[in-house]
Amino acid sequence: MTEMARRWRLVLGRYADNHLPNGVGDAGLDATLGYLYDREYTARGHRHLTGKGGSLDPSALKALDWLGKARALFPASTLERMERDAIGRYGLDDLLADPAAVDSLEASPDLAKALLRSRGRLSPETADGVRRLIAKVVEDIIARLRPRFETSFSGSRARHRRSMHASLRNFDWRRTIVTNLDHVDPESGRMLVDQVRFMARQRRRNLDWQVIILVDQSGSMAGSVLHSAVSAAILAGLPGISVRLVLFDTALADVSHLASDPVEVLMTAQLGGGTDIARAMAYAEKLVKQPSRTVIALISDFEEGGSVTALLAATRRLATSGVKLLGLASLGDEGDPWYDRAMAARLASAGVEIAAMTPDRFAEWLAEVTT
Repeated sequence: MTEMARRWRLVLGRYADNHLPNGVGDAGLDATLGYLYDREYTARGHRHLTGKGGSLDPSALKALDWLGKARALFPASTLERMERDAIGRYGLDDLLADPAAVDSLEASPDLAKALLRSRGRLSPETADGVRRLIAKVVEDIIARLRPRFETSFSGSRARHRRSMHASLRNFDWRRTIVTNLDHVDPESGRMLVDQVRFMARQRRRNLDWQVIILVDQSGSMAGSVLHSAVSAAILAGLPGISVRLVLFDTALADVSHLASDPVEVLMTAQLGGGTDIARAMAYAEKLVKQPSRTVIALISDFEEGGSVTALLAATRRLATSGVKLLGLASLGDEGDPWYDRAMAARLASAGVEIAAMTPDRFAEWLAEVTT
């Protein structure tokens, strides 16, 4: 069997038995792929039949056995895709209902997003499994993002102090040049750097900022909801910052009381439905206490389904009052910006700073506007 024929046999599965028999050693691959992807054929009305006419019920291979076989047969990148398809596309609830299977799953952000999108279709028996998987993903993201938030909010850089902690981030090239002007080679014109200068971080005082985070939870926003919940939790743990967290589609859910518990926020989120940014912005307007010490961060794809007129009017009022308005565009699964650019431009003209960036960069951006 040629490699091309072998690949087609694995793609087509048992339905190709009469014309493309399994290659040597491929029986395990075929059974493992079939357990998951034969569900696609079933959904289209095909029966599970072999060339001999015998019935092959895919439930004969239990979920935990399937997971173990898949781990042994496929590389990590393929396995992650299969796990995501198993839960998000083919509804293998038994994976999530089995504690041992949950512990074995690779808890990636992609898997968490698949769970968030499909959670409403999962059976009640899977609730604990979903929570445990999301908790593992949240823990990993917090470990990665918390240092960036803490560093960003620990203080602005002070050029008048020397730092004992040398890093490229704090490199002061101006003072380094001035300090080493006496070490320029007259023949080559090159500077021999004898002393390197870095900027020290100075502690910020009087933070006392109110940060209102409005998170669009329409169907396309799973990744943004995940990272927003984590960001809100980290901010809630920083001194001098008051966090309000609001999830919205065409309705509103003020989950500020859960801001420090991102897992509970994610288990509360209901992805799907339309988008009414105007309503969310009007609600945020009522929450503002000191406009000059308030940031409203709108995280959305900006595909407004509500009143554009009302949205722009509320935005202008807030901007005029002194509230700092940030619009963080959603990112697609591949990290590319995914948002309504025309609506974003109109919000920008009304006073919103618009950007598309990763969550770690968002920490720096938020710190900059509250300096």
